[in-house]
Amino acid sequence: MENQTQHEYDQVIARCRQLFLAKTHDYGTAWRILRLPSVTDQIYIKAQRIRSIQEKGVQLVADGVEEEFVAIINYCIIALMQLGLPPEAPLELEPTAVAAAYDAQVAENRRLLFAKNHDYGEAWRQMRIESITDIILMKLHRTKQIEDLGGLTRVSEGVEANYRDMLNYAVFVLIKMGLGDSGS
Repeated sequence: MENQTQHEYDQVIARCRQLFLAKTHDYGTAWRILRLPSVTDQIYIKAQRIRSIQEKGVQLVADGVEEEFVAIINYCIIALMQLGLPPEAPLELEPTAVAAAYDAQVAENRRLLFAKNHDYGEAWRQMRIESITDIILMKLHRTKQIEDLGGLTRVSEGVEANYRDMLNYAVFVLIKMGLGDSGS
């Protein structure tokens, strides 16, 4: 099962990466202007829309739920890249540097995924997509609370851990939706 998950994970991330780098070509690194709470709010908007569509059973805007989960993944990677950049980093980054930073964050998330998958035995495969959406929303509320506390927590992991978990949960959903299949 682990090889299957690795393959599916890589397929989903490849799709997200392709879109991210295409947008980097079109927009540059305009996302660099966003402070971390703004990135968190962008992820929140996407997750809340997904939940709204799940509850209503209908959508009026063309972008589908799959695209919103892709956006969550890419915004989580933006947040992780922002966390890793020094304060004096320029707003406009070279495309090769963006691709390398994207790949570095994905590699760390992939490592985390397989460590957790080992311990949890791929329990995510038995979860409902709606439950995963709720978990992402819960992690967003946690992240917002940590941000509101100025990052000062007593016992909790910081925002980085929450972004990493949200990223992996969004990948799980896309795998469950069939985007990790070879034919995608």
